[in-house]
Amino acid sequence: MNAIRVECHSGQRADERPLRFSAEGNSYEVRRVDDKWYSPAATYFRVTADDGNMYVLRHDEAKDEWTMEAFRARGDALAGGKH
Repeated sequence: MNAIRVECHSGQRADERPLRFSAEGNSYEVRRVDDKWYSPAATYFRVTADDGNMYVLRHDEAKDEWTMEAFRARGDALAGGKH
C-alpha cells in the first residue's frame, strides 16, 4: 500500500496511537481508534477519521514506516452478510 505521514501520541511507548495522518494530499484527524493488533513486524490500527471513513494504518516499527492497508467508506457494509 501507499506510504503515509502519521502524527502520533506518545505515552509509555513511542507512536502509541495515531492522532492524524496525511495521504495523497489529504489530511485526516483520527476521531477514534476502533482496534489495535500486532504482527511480528508491525502494529495495526483500525481508526475512524474525521471524514467518517474507516482506515487500517500499519506501522512497521523496524523501518519506522507507516502505510494505509485498507479503507472503508462511510456507509459500506461493516459486518458479514451485509452488502
